[in-house]
Amino acid sequence: MGAVRTLIVIAGAGLLVAGCAAPRQNFERVVYGDPAKPYLGKSKAEIVACAGQPASSIERGPGETVVYHYSGPGPVPGAAPKKKDDAEAKGGFFGGKKQDKSWKCSASLTFENDRLTHVTFAPRDVVSEYAMKKDAKTGEKRPAPQPEPCTFSLPNCPGGQ
Repeated sequence: MGAVRTLIVIAGAGLLVAGCAAPRQNFERVVYGDPAKPYLGKSKAEIVACAGQPASSIERGPGETVVYHYSGPGPVPGAAPKKKDDAEAKGGFFGGKKQDKSWKCSASLTFENDRLTHVTFAPRDVVSEYAMKKDAKTGEKRPAPQPEPCTFSLPNCPGGQ
């Protein structure tokens, strides 16, 4: 009976130690699995050269955040825009450019002191996991359908530094 008790204590201690190690392993998996990691530290000029011109940019303090809209694995330079007549080039009511509405994902790249420090990406039509939608046939409320998740890479950029 004493040997069984000792074995249970040793197994419990082993599980306790394994439980403490799991957060570190999960942390490393998240950090090392970061799809933006190979591009961190690159200059804005390097990123724009291989990802193309961003859809928009926001300056704040010593940094800037540029936003890309894309479908597929990540932003790539677009083909040269076709010539449009003046009426079409003027765009909307206030004269702004017409924007491409076919994109599925958005990536925000944050630069500080001209170096990429952070990347976030998400689907265009992101929906709260708590959002509900009424079923047209039954009238029953169900969770709203989620868009397909986005991936992020810069296919035309050399990976790593």
